[in-house]
Amino acid sequence: MSTTTKTAPPPGTRNAHEPGARPTGRGGRRRALRRDWQLYSLAVLPLLFFLVFRYLPMIGNVIAFRRFEPGGSMFGEEWVGLRYVRMFLSDPTFWQVFRNTLWLGGLTLVFCFPIPIVLALLLNEVRRRSLKRFVQSVSYLPHFLSIVIVAGVTMQMLATDGPVNHVLGSLGHDPIRFIQEPDWFRTIYVGSEIWQTAGWGTILYLAALTTIDEDLYEAARIDGANRWQQIWHVTLPGIRPTMITLLILNIGTFMAVGFEKVLLLYNPLTYPTADVISTYVYRAGVESNSFSYAAAIGLFEAVIGLVLITSANQLSRRTVGTGLW
Repeated sequence: MSTTTKTAPPPGTRNAHEPGARPTGRGGRRRALRRDWQLYSLAVLPLLFFLVFRYLPMIGNVIAFRRFEPGGSMFGEEWVGLRYVRMFLSDPTFWQVFRNTLWLGGLTLVFCFPIPIVLALLLNEVRRRSLKRFVQSVSYLPHFLSIVIVAGVTMQMLATDGPVNHVLGSLGHDPIRFIQEPDWFRTIYVGSEIWQTAGWGTILYLAALTTIDEDLYEAARIDGANRWQQIWHVTLPGIRPTMITLLILNIGTFMAVGFEKVLLLYNPLTYPTADVISTYVYRAGVESNSFSYAAAIGLFEAVIGLVLITSANQLSRRTVGTGLW
């Protein structure tokens, strides 16, 4: 009488029928979908949102290469190729707004990116819980104000008869027309952006700071490190993945300078320094009905953003070993 012997599976492997085994194949995915359909259903609405408001509108980019007339075909009347691309590349006004976009985007990145890090490090050093909560609440509050309110407050503060000019007048200075002077627009925009976003940006860094092991600080203190050395050698390396991720995202939106705030703050007198690609596209497309021309400029801006975020991610992975994907 013969007996059959079963060979044991290699160590570290599981039978597909054992509890806890990961389902493989099409049948396994179907079983997982039936078992966890409640969890998968939570992703339906976000996916629909991105499909309807992010991916389907991409089809409209075809009018950048077709002549579009309001009331005509949704995808344009006739194919014109790169006509509109050549038009904005040879337009001096476009290159002026392109330079303005680079200036505003660069200044926003240089000043608005590190300030939340500094604020989070300072709040992390505060030992009085009541003071820490008060500072957090005051710094977070502007984030919950609409851009219309932020722009209105900024314009009222910097008006010719506003509080800032009253203070300057009491010091013997003549009133300054901040809102009408092109040279002041970049300072006003970046300053309002810092006021509105710095406090909210600290939330992610404060959350990252809580993940740093306290034993690392203890070891640094034993080695004789002071508070600045602990921040430099323990704290900053601990939040570096979060810093890199947010930096890559900020670089990806480098060209998409805040359209709403610029539109609310600028005026024809400040066009030389305030007019950016998004506001130029708005005037060309909505006000002048040149939708194909505006679509070509918007597509150009999107391509630049894609190149920037891809390059920043690759550079980050090669230099510090951390990337967004």
